[in-house]
Amino acid sequence: MEELDEKYMRAAIREAKKAYALEEVPIGCVIVREGKIIARGYNRRNTDKNALAHAELSAIKKASKKCGDWRLEDCTMYVTLEPCQMCAGAIVQARMKRVVIAAMNPKAGCAGSVLNLLQMAAFNHQAEVERGVLEEESAALISGFFSQLREKKKNFTDS
Repeated sequence: MEELDEKYMRAAIREAKKAYALEEVPIGCVIVREGKIIARGYNRRNTDKNALAHAELSAIKKASKKCGDWRLEDCTMYVTLEPCQMCAGAIVQARMKRVVIAAMNPKAGCAGSVLNLLQMAAFNHQAEVERGVLEEESAALISGFFSQLREKKKNFTDS
């Protein structure tokens, strides 16, 4: 399973790089069913001027359309950064079987950092969660993005 998890997480990282190219926070996501990627998504909040344009929500919408059902019970999501509360809620609502996360988000993550909405016993569905798959690569992409952003802001204020 570990080898496959890395393969699909690399695909999610490729999606994150699409966000990076748009100067978006580089978060990417793929959803896998029966060994095939059925949906992809990446962060587009600024591009689309939409607070809902998160990688996970985009991928869930595409996967649901592809499957012809809102229930994604036989699917695994691979995401480069721990989901926020909105995305974690959508993952539970979609009945996602498993979620594989690269980097955790100690300030806003809701799959174990701030909260763990994916595994709350009070909800009617809990997802299996795997953390830390290609964590360093994903974290480096995100920290590199914010480093570059800070440098741009510094250069802008210096001129």
